[in-house]
Amino acid sequence: MKGFFKSFFATLLALMVAGGMAFLLFFGLVAIIGASGKPTVPSRAVLVFDLDTNLTDGERESDPGEAIGDMLGGGGARSQALPAAIEALDRAASDPKISGLFLTGNLQGAGPAQLRELREALQRFKAKKPVLAYNLGWTKRDYYLAAGATTVFLNPFGQMEVNGLASEPMFFGEAFKKYGVEVQVTRVGKYKSAVEPFITDRMSDANREQIQKLLDDIWGEWKDTVAKDRRKSPADIQAIADEKGVVEAADAKALGLVDRIAPYDEVLDELKKLAGKQAKDKDFPQITLATYAGIPGEAASGKTRIAVLVAEGDIVDGEGRPNQIGGERVSRELRKLRMDDRVKAVVMRVNSGGGSASASELIQREVVLTKKVKPVVISMGPVAASGGYWISTYGDRIFAEPTTLTGSIGVFGLLPNVKKLANEHGITWDSVQTAKLANPMTLTRPKSDVELNRIQGVVDHIYEQFISKVADSRRMKKEAVHEIAQGRVWSGLEARKLGLVDELGGLGEAVKYAAKAAKAENDFYVTGPEHEPDALRDLLKNLGQGKSRRLTKAGPVEALADAFKVQFEHMAALNDPKGVYARMPFDLDLK
Repeated sequence: MKGFFKSFFATLLALMVAGGMAFLLFFGLVAIIGASGKPTVPSRAVLVFDLDTNLTDGERESDPGEAIGDMLGGGGARSQALPAAIEALDRAASDPKISGLFLTGNLQGAGPAQLRELREALQRFKAKKPVLAYNLGWTKRDYYLAAGATTVFLNPFGQMEVNGLASEPMFFGEAFKKYGVEVQVTRVGKYKSAVEPFITDRMSDANREQIQKLLDDIWGEWKDTVAKDRRKSPADIQAIADEKGVVEAADAKALGLVDRIAPYDEVLDELKKLAGKQAKDKDFPQITLATYAGIPGEAASGKTRIAVLVAEGDIVDGEGRPNQIGGERVSRELRKLRMDDRVKAVVMRVNSGGGSASASELIQREVVLTKKVKPVVISMGPVAASGGYWISTYGDRIFAEPTTLTGSIGVFGLLPNVKKLANEHGITWDSVQTAKLANPMTLTRPKSDVELNRIQGVVDHIYEQFISKVADSRRMKKEAVHEIAQGRVWSGLEARKLGLVDELGGLGEAVKYAAKAAKAENDFYVTGPEHEPDALRDLLKNLGQGKSRRLTKAGPVEALADAFKVQFEHMAALNDPKGVYARMPFDLDLK
């Protein structure tokens, strides 16, 4: 028996060593191949922008585990950083090797403000070179980008959405009651409805009012833009939405929503012509936008460095994951930029519905300290509300798009307990404590009146701080801030009128303002924060780029599952040490 175990462990060790060597050899070979296979741009190439992606405001850095999952095909939809896409489109518009742009596919995720910035870049490209847009089915997101293309194609069997906007918040209140989970809440602001999904089964009147106003603002901008692109009036677009909603191919052509009805093979023939080929040719020169964006452009020639720091995701205490805004991590990055004499101005791009009040305060403190040394300009993306507004309000200048969701100046506490659920399964707790407020955050019982009053006092105090900070930073009276606060979310268009933001514009306008504030408007270059290189992460990221695209948009069952996943991710991000949150009162999932 002793000999057996000796032989067994020797064999196991040999297998582990052999596996490790094979692993290292594999990655070594891939690294060599990757280094020798740098992409080039063929002559007269068509730039292909496959919209089957999630638009993000910054480069989405996966940890090694996520990267391996992506590489093996287990990850989600691909992501495309908006600034990189815009830079690539602007560079390609002047690149003599690029003959035109082909736009196709369905976006998996993008906010209205991101779409506006991307559309403006597409229009700049179109002013110099042709843009051909084709789809089997145009969704509202995709069509907003494509409506102004040189030629808009639709498959004969295809259809398109011109059916207005809708929002369907998800509520867990009745489910929690059914399974014995009780949630007590503390909050300030009649519009601060972030707690509603956990305690009720429907929207409050105040929440319905603000969501309706936001949808009206976003839909109005969509109608105006599409109407202008298709040489129609907004009233024409509204009539199509009210009378048809989903438009079949023949009707789309008759209504002037598309230019040509054509199958994919005929579109390919048009692309071949654009690239200087004939229909009989098997292929034509092309390069994807993602690949083109990865090819370095001309080296920055300016002397003054403007740093762009992206704060995207839920605001959480600590370091946070790559898709979150960790209070400690982001404040540390701001501190590095503040102390770097090479950086003459900072632009913080904010895309967040908020989260931890404590983490928001950490970041805001660094914004205040940094602006004492150099200009700090805020560029609001799709969402910069609640905690997202908290970290933005002290910027020297705040830019937002008309459809940016912002404001939501309010605070809440979420206090769940599982006493009933546990008791029904024979689980009980007992306790010993030395003071009435010794254990107010326990999940094992409802909070006492004394505990609730104390927690409400903390929430009131933080809300008062929030109001005071906005009044101080925006040079407004506290009474005026209180009137427009109450947890209400405003569109960027309305926020500009109310004084919560300074100018309407995207990241490009914010960067130009920062350069001007640094007295270098004609002599600057833009970078992000500098990070230590991570060869393994970069290698795994490159390996994952080759996986196939999702050929169809998510069906209703998959969409519902995704909605559950998003809600639970938000719940998991509630890690404020005080249990107090400055978070947007809802997730505006436009349908």
